[in-house]
Amino acid sequence: MSTTQTTTPVAAAPKPALKVNWVRLSPVLYTIGLFVLWELGARISGLPHTILPTPTRVFEAIFQYWSPIWKNSVQTLYTTVLGFLIAIVAGLGIGLFIGWSKTIYAGLYPIMVGFNAIPKVALVPILVIWFGIGTVPAVLTAFLISFFPIVVNVATGLATIEPETEDVLRALGAKKLDIMLKVGIPRSMPYFFGSLKVAITLAFVGSVVSETVASNSGLGQMMASAQSNFNVPLVFAGLLMLAVEGIAMYALMAWVEKRMTGWAHRSTMSN
Repeated sequence: MSTTQTTTPVAAAPKPALKVNWVRLSPVLYTIGLFVLWELGARISGLPHTILPTPTRVFEAIFQYWSPIWKNSVQTLYTTVLGFLIAIVAGLGIGLFIGWSKTIYAGLYPIMVGFNAIPKVALVPILVIWFGIGTVPAVLTAFLISFFPIVVNVATGLATIEPETEDVLRALGAKKLDIMLKVGIPRSMPYFFGSLKVAITLAFVGSVVSETVASNSGLGQMMASAQSNFNVPLVFAGLLMLAVEGIAMYALMAWVEKRMTGWAHRSTMSN
């Protein structure tokens, strides 16, 4: 007697559904949406291009004046980065000095706040008298406007060491320098790298302000010249290039912050 065995086919495993990473796509989608709203708003309003050009007209200006836009963009990026690097060195050094003791912190911090309250555009004519028209005033303006956040964050990181921690380390025989090197400086690093994201955007403001007032090159000078000729699309093209450079440098500083101080961040944000 023979028996026949019947086998039931095994159903294939369902393919995983394609998952869209909306977090990664959101910057692109929001940017496209902004340009679409800008285009529609400019066309519906009927405003002339000398007042509000459409994005398509701005991109046409970028292609039309690409050579001067590229040269001036490189110049602005150069002055901004150079002033920013000087601000990093000076801000870190001054921040460590101010945060060394409560007496120094209490004495110098009000002076730093008062200096930061001075509009940097008011200092540009003085810099022009000292160094002439050109790159140097733009670099120094970028430095002056961007180093204050670095100083504040480094000094705050040093000044907020828990007294209990200092007491324990002193009881173990640690000196002031040991406490600063072992606890103070590592503690202030998240503050320091976080301040770089703020400082780099301010550095662009400083360089462009100086280029607008007293410079023969740079995006600020180009936009001022275009404005005098009522070439508003070129002005918006310069603004767009500044935005691209600012976003790129901010992203670079955010990457550096994540690489250097990722251990200090615990994200609680949900998608």
